[in-house]
Order: sequence, then C-alpha cells, then structure tokens
Amino acid sequence: MSKDVIIIGSGIGGLCCGALLARYGYRVTVCESHTIAGGAAHGFEREGYTFDSGPSLYSGMSYRGSTNPLRHVLDAVGEGDTVTWANYDTWGVRLPEGDFDTTVGNDQFAEVLHRLRGEAAVEEWRRLQAAMVPLGKAATALPAAALRLDGGAWQTVAPYAWNLLRNAPALAQSSNPFSSVLDRTTTDSFIRHWMNLLCFLLSGLPAEGTSTAEMAFMFAEWYRPGVTLDYPIGGSAALVDALVRGLKNFGGTLRLGTHVKKILVDHGRATGVTLRSGEVLRASTIIANASIWDTLKLVPEGALPQDFVTERQATTPCPSFLHLHLGIDGEGLPPDLACHYITVEDWERGIDAPQNLIVMSIPTVLDPSLAPPGKHTIHVYTPATEPYDLWEGLDRRSAEYADLKKTRAEPLWQALERIIPDVRQRVEVELVGTPLTHERFLRCHRGSYGPAISVQDGLFPGPKTPLEGLLCVGGSTFPGIGLPAVAACGLITANTLASVSQHRAMLRDALG
Repeated sequence: MSKDVIIIGSGIGGLCCGALLARYGYRVTVCESHTIAGGAAHGFEREGYTFDSGPSLYSGMSYRGSTNPLRHVLDAVGEGDTVTWANYDTWGVRLPEGDFDTTVGNDQFAEVLHRLRGEAAVEEWRRLQAAMVPLGKAATALPAAALRLDGGAWQTVAPYAWNLLRNAPALAQSSNPFSSVLDRTTTDSFIRHWMNLLCFLLSGLPAEGTSTAEMAFMFAEWYRPGVTLDYPIGGSAALVDALVRGLKNFGGTLRLGTHVKKILVDHGRATGVTLRSGEVLRASTIIANASIWDTLKLVPEGALPQDFVTERQATTPCPSFLHLHLGIDGEGLPPDLACHYITVEDWERGIDAPQNLIVMSIPTVLDPSLAPPGKHTIHVYTPATEPYDLWEGLDRRSAEYADLKKTRAEPLWQALERIIPDVRQRVEVELVGTPLTHERFLRCHRGSYGPAISVQDGLFPGPKTPLEGLLCVGGSTFPGIGLPAVAACGLITANTLASVSQHRAMLRDALG
C-alpha cells in the first residue's frame, strides 16, 4: 500500500492530522477549497485590521507539559515554541445578576458568589469543586496523544495503566451527563446557570447533553493555581501558520483554492479525489476534515452502507453563528478593557436560545499589532445559536439580506455598548457574517459549527468509516466543538496509521 494521504479541508483537525502524518513519513496533500487555511480558526485582514474568523479562547497553549492536545501536536512537529502567547486571567461577565469580572486559576469566583448569592452558594461551590477533583484527575489520566484505534493501543497506553487504574472509579462516571454531578452537589440556581453556560461554550450543549469528562477536563485546566488563559500574538492565524509550517517541514503539501468535488472509490476502497478543476489526485488513504454531512455528499452513491449513511445524515447539527467584526478608533477608551466578555440576557430563555448568549473579543488589548496604532479589532458573535432557517434561500446581494443582517446584528451591538457605550461612533470597519457566510467560506452544511451529539444519545462516532481507506477528522468525530477536541481527533487518526515505534517517538517529543 502506498503512503500517500489526501486530507480534504485545512481546519485545525485536518492540519493536526496532516502535520503528524507528514512527521510519520506519509506523503500528505491537504486540499483546501478556501484561499486561506484554518477553517473556522482562520484569520483575515480588512483595511489594516486583522480579524479572527471564529472563537478565540485558548488555554494550556503557552507551556510544555500542558494537557491540551493542540499543544501536543505543535510540540510533536517542532512548532511548540514558535508561537508567542500573551497570558491573561480575567474576562468580563454581564449577567442578569449583575456585571463582574471573573478570574481563572484562583478562588476569585467564590468571592463573586458570596457577593451575589451569599455563603450558602459558596459552600455549594466548594462541594462542586471537591467533587470535580477526582473527576479532573480521571479526565487527564490519559493524554489523547497516546490513543490509537488498533491493537497497538495497548503498547502506547500501557505507560498510563496505573494512572488509569487508580482513577477507575471516577473514570466510570466520565461518560455520564455533567448534569448528574450538578444534581448531587448543587441546588443554587446561579451556579447551575453558570455551569450550563460553560458547558455550552465547551460542547454546544447544556449540562444534560455535555459529558462529565469534558467539564472535568475544563475544571482541571481552569481552576488550578496559577493557570492563565492564552492568546496567540498575530491572532488565530499565527496558530494556523505554525501547523502549516509543521506540515511543510516534514514534506507535506497544502493546496489552497483546491475544491474537492468527489471521492473516488475503486473495488470498495477510497482511492483518490476529483477536484472541481477536473484534476484527479490518487492516494491510499483519504481523510475528510469536512463535516459528516458534507463528507457524505462526496462519496459515490452505494459506496457506503445505507444504514451508515442514514444514521450519519440524521446527526443533529449545532445552529450557526452571527458575527460582527469591527475596526474602531480606540482613543480615550479605558486602559483596563478585558480581552473577552460574555453577556446573557435571560437565564430562563435557556442558554442555547437565539441571541441570548453573546461573546465578545477585543484581542488588540493583548496584541495591538492586529490593528493600526490607536485602534482596536473587535469580534462579537452568537456562539452556535443562530438559526439557519432565517437565512435559507436568501440572495446575499439582495436588500432583504442586508436588512436581515442589520436587524439580527442589533443585539450584538447592544451587548457591545454595555462595554463601549459610544462604539457606533468609533467604527471604521464593519463586517457582519451570517450562517450563509459560514456556509460559503467554511463549506459547512447549513453553516453549522458541528454536530450537537448529546452524551445521552451515545458516544461520538470516531474517525473510522465502513469504506476502506476513508477516515474522518474534526468536529463530527470527537466530543466537543472546540480546538482541543478537533486536535485530539487529528492525533488519534494520525496515530492509527503510524507504527507503534513511530507513535512512541512522537509521545517522547510531544509529552517529554
């Protein structure tokens, strides 16, 4: 069998997988339909302002020994120290209970609780923290970098066997909904709302749909002494560039503006792709970093079992996003602006209600190079709560589309005005991204950010498919919709194609 691999899509999952496979000696070609690499994490420029296209909250990236699988990939391909990270620990919160700043890494949240809810709420928070300690140890007992999906796993997992064994009781709870932990520890409504918020930011689902393992991982990362959040100098594009360098350093190829039209199947095996240009590329393994819905459209009819197609087509998608990207004049703004803010309008509507939760980033607080001198870059968005149905079928050049953008963006403006009251008078660049924007540039089904697979409905399906030679990476395969999840999937998929000796060598480089 040849060692040629084609990866469809240059999202973070595809780049992680591709860079590792190149390190493992595979001849890797990454085909990206867009002219910019990075998928939902790509960066772009307008009139001197540099914007992150998607969410931009990072942790565990600025040091070796982190639990973040994305840092493990960067270290494995020799790029771990090439990205410069700004560190911070505070983000702003605007909730029905009031406005406050919250800090990771210490006990400041207990002080907020005491002020807002009283001593009884603090005691419940302590009880929840205590319950999460063994769960956090279990969630970090085995690094994703050690996993593979074949018989060699027993050799790469073996060094962690004792750690797994001593955390077995907590591991048994890891696949349960996080709501089960809340139900036995917490009755205070504010704490439960806060946990629902964090669950949603992690998985796109509230506590009853989010696995205990995901939240335990977050607790272990965010609520330990001395922890900071990270932001890459140069924006998310700097992170993408590092992965692309890792790919190319080991001989891999990235082809931008290269749209894959069809996956080729011969004698029951994926053998290559046909590009929109008509060019045919051949490989022994095809790895789709497209969503599962879009991947199924690429496979010839009948090449996959119908029950697999029916089941995967029925995967519930997360709603889409609405984005407001702004370049503003920063003269006279307070010097203590935070990099991130969140607002919640009404807990009773549900954390996943459209336009109820709004997230804001002002990355120029940490990296002024992203804007001209004295200016700020701002990104305001609704995180996977914007209904695609409102936009379906609209002509992007029509007045109706322009009017809907203005109407739907108004709550984003209002949320931002709670931070910068005169922001509308400061605007120099204004861009509104819609579900149709997501669908167009990210090539994603209905502009979705990924699958909404509740832990109550079972595990994520993983990278394997019934078609020999076809694997998947990215948001359709591993729990969570964020960067650690897609990086973990990229690791596992690449490891499965590598020899055990290659895998072990990677672990030594990535984990020390």
